[in-house]
Amino acid sequence: MSNICIACDKKTSVGGRYSNRVRATKFNPVGNIRRYPNMQWATLPNGTRIKMCTRCKKAGKHLVFAN
Repeated sequence: MSNICIACDKKTSVGGRYSNRVRATKFNPVGNIRRYPNMQWATLPNGTRIKMCTRCKKAGKHLVFAN
């Protein structure tokens, strides 16, 4: 299953990451890291389950989501 929220289209993102050594001496860069959304199972009113991000689940979007 893909890491894309079907309610808000949140997906993975790539961000920079540096070690403390880079900040101190501009040496030994670590590179980029991929960040994933926090996907959790949510039960729809009709009883089926889908994966959506916790932000949408907390907002209650799974209760009004039409599958």
